[in-house]
Amino acid sequence: MATVSVLNMAGQEVDKLELNDAVFAAPVNEHLVHLAVVSQLANKRQGTQSAKTRSEVRGGGRKPWRQKGTGHARQGSIRAPQWTGGGVVFAPKPRDYSVKMNKKEKRAALKSVLTAKLNENKFVVIDEFKFDEIKTKNVVAMLSAVNANKALVVMGEKDDNLVLSARNIPTVKTALVNTINVYDILKYDTVVASKAAVEKIQEVYA
Repeated sequence: MATVSVLNMAGQEVDKLELNDAVFAAPVNEHLVHLAVVSQLANKRQGTQSAKTRSEVRGGGRKPWRQKGTGHARQGSIRAPQWTGGGVVFAPKPRDYSVKMNKKEKRAALKSVLTAKLNENKFVVIDEFKFDEIKTKNVVAMLSAVNANKALVVMGEKDDNLVLSARNIPTVKTALVNTINVYDILKYDTVVASKAAVEKIQEVYA
């Protein structure tokens, strides 16, 4: 089993933690990771865009001028696509963009990115988050101490002081164990997790 150093909020090593190979030494499947990212971004799309085709635009029932003899090109309707105010060719319509992934595929993709972060030494474990007050500079100081500027901070339990202190930092996002996802883990350079969060991750995904 792989081991990782457990640091305190000042960046000093205080313990060692053994990691479950089923989660943190999983085979890295790049195809599933790509599919998970595509799926998550696609599922965010509302798909509510809409425009009218020539059959839906108001007016244009009468032929604007006779077919021959005017010197103009033939026209059948003032609501044809080439006219101002006409319909749109292949107009977008409300649709569902969602991409389906199986549960096993999602789990395998998540294990892949967690393993990759650990292999890159971008997975930092903190013994526990202690924030007595809402102060952004306390979070900045902690992340600087563990050399993690663009970080996904994973909590074992919700800590309002931590969440409110970190929300003003554009390069930091907080998450609970049940809300972590492949896209966020890849988006942020470093995953900073509490010891309790790591234990929960291993319980859920092992």
